[in-house]
Amino acid sequence: MGFEVSDPSSTWKWLGFVTAVWVQAISGNNYTFSNYSDALKTLMNLTQVELNNLSVAKDVGKAFGLLAGLASDRLPTWVILLIGSIEGFVGYGAQWLVVSTTISPLPYWQMCIFLCMGGNSTTWMNTAVLVTCIRNFRKNRGPVSGILKGYVGLSTAIFTDVCTALFSDNPSSFLAMLAIAPFAVCLAAMFFLRELPPADTAAEEKEESKYFTVFNVVAVVVAVYLLVYDFISNPSTTFSIAFSVILLVLLASPSAVPVYMFLKKLNWNRTEPGFDVEGLVGEPLLGPEKAVEKTGVMEEVGLGVTQERRRPALGEEHTIFDTMRTVDFWVLFVSFLCGVGTGLAVMNNMGQIGLALGYSDVSIFVSLTSIWGFFGRIVSGSVSEFFLNKAGTPRPLWNAASQILMAVGYIIMALALPGSLYIGSIVVGICYGVRLAITVPTASELFGLKYYGLVYNVLVLNLPLGSLLFSGLLAGYLYDAQATTTAGGGNTCVGAHCYRLVFIIMAIACVIGFVLDVLLSIRTKSLYKKMYTSRKLKKSGI
Repeated sequence: MGFEVSDPSSTWKWLGFVTAVWVQAISGNNYTFSNYSDALKTLMNLTQVELNNLSVAKDVGKAFGLLAGLASDRLPTWVILLIGSIEGFVGYGAQWLVVSTTISPLPYWQMCIFLCMGGNSTTWMNTAVLVTCIRNFRKNRGPVSGILKGYVGLSTAIFTDVCTALFSDNPSSFLAMLAIAPFAVCLAAMFFLRELPPADTAAEEKEESKYFTVFNVVAVVVAVYLLVYDFISNPSTTFSIAFSVILLVLLASPSAVPVYMFLKKLNWNRTEPGFDVEGLVGEPLLGPEKAVEKTGVMEEVGLGVTQERRRPALGEEHTIFDTMRTVDFWVLFVSFLCGVGTGLAVMNNMGQIGLALGYSDVSIFVSLTSIWGFFGRIVSGSVSEFFLNKAGTPRPLWNAASQILMAVGYIIMALALPGSLYIGSIVVGICYGVRLAITVPTASELFGLKYYGLVYNVLVLNLPLGSLLFSGLLAGYLYDAQATTTAGGGNTCVGAHCYRLVFIIMAIACVIGFVLDVLLSIRTKSLYKKMYTSRKLKKSGI
């Protein structure tokens, strides 16, 4: 099954980016566990530790993302998308069978396997999308990362709000959506998303930036639209259906960019009959290694071709072994763990956190975390790119700022004042989003694009590791220590004390992450200065 590229122009590159956005808009299903965790806990008669370990199993699936990383350098994008879509369909489909009572509850270990499959499916989707798009738009890595990661954050709210609108928050229907929607979208994206030659002139890069602004505006409109819906109480059935239809139209609207590109190209070809596309036709058929050899970051910063038999400098192409032998990688790895590990613990436990603080419906907090996570991702991607171009500001500095703000958010939630969970959900969402959006381009800039798929998935190991440490162990055991046994055999805890110590410990972890991010900013300052100088010279035509 080889997909031939009939039009090698930038129209196809933007059409691929649109489908990448759609894949990301439905690939955040891994963050929606809180929407059906209580149903699983009741149906399977679980303790909080057992329930948290199910969420850990879901996140452990990301540890097998190394397979997706290895595959990204050897297999075409459509194969990676196909694998992810099938695995997600099976993983979430099995959970739907249990929650819908279509079958009797499966043994605990089997449920762990299916949750693991569901979690792993997203690593294939994310790897296919991020690696391909960052290679296609290598001079706009910040906006690419911000937009794509932003839609991952929005996907939780998209799933949550659509399920609330159409199915009255039914966990069974919610799981059916998680199984079917990603499968269908990935099958469609297989036909359009592939590696294409990146921009090679300052004019093309400037044009790309303009189109990314359009994508940013549309994404913000979608986020605000979802946010407004969250604060509408008891909407009618007709209103809910209209909301869902309009949402689908908004999600489809980015396709206007490749349509405009196609019409522009068509008109240009009519006025330039001698246009020759020879040399472009073969580009999409180049393997990942060949494509990246032409577009590595070392070309941008003027460091030259990576030599064999010597350890590459920052900005040059690193193998995975070169990468893991650097101090900078492990500083980035541990600081990433402090940010995403604690944030993931909040997302996994949001259902129980809300119930402990007296909220019967926690969907608003799940949605708030998702939507504000989107703002954190999309704003940080564009802002970090702007300051890199204007002043050579190291991207890790933005991670440092997010770590301190996240620590403040945890302290606010530990105090458990009126409205603190609303504030905490927003702050944690923003900072978690910043962390994800900034780390993605940072890793590619420090260690190159040739083996980026694998490097990215090694960093993603922080998700299962952070889930185990902060959710499965810290939050699970400290919650159970405060909880009382219920008549059904489970346990529950009500009151601010249930998670207070958890929040304090996670705030300390974020302070540690802040110190590491500042250290990485200092260590990479010269690299980002070279990138700034190179871009400035290119724009001036020198």
